[in-house]
Amino acid sequence: MITNSDNRSVEITLANQIGYERVAMACSASFAQLFGFPPARIEDLKTMVGEASVNAMQHGNKGRSDAKVRVLLKCDNDAMIVQVLDEGKGIKKFPPNPDIEKIIEEDKLITGFGLFLIKELADQVEFNKMADEGHMVKMTINMKAQV
Repeated sequence: MITNSDNRSVEITLANQIGYERVAMACSASFAQLFGFPPARIEDLKTMVGEASVNAMQHGNKGRSDAKVRVLLKCDNDAMIVQVLDEGKGIKKFPPNPDIEKIIEEDKLITGFGLFLIKELADQVEFNKMADEGHMVKMTINMKAQV
């Protein structure tokens, strides 16, 4: 659904089911391509959207089948602003940064890896609690690759 008159934003509503994050990832990639984002930044964007969407489904909405996840994408000059909203209460305590070497050695994921990826790939990230609507993660990614 196009949400403003200048056609520079899109809103996607996802069922709270793992696998649907791929819809948001594909949509975000297509949307970024329309505005000339380079492939490397599009891959970063897809990872951020996927991780934030899965976190919203699992942790925010606690796996409830009746809950929804909303993803809002807006291209603003040379940046993509992404908001992922769930129906939860927000993050009470952030997990510590994961030990990457341990993940590689033991070949298993550790809690907090998705948040770590988001923080590393986004040029700016905010975790907000919204009064009646739930929780929002706002991520900004610049068009140019990070140096």
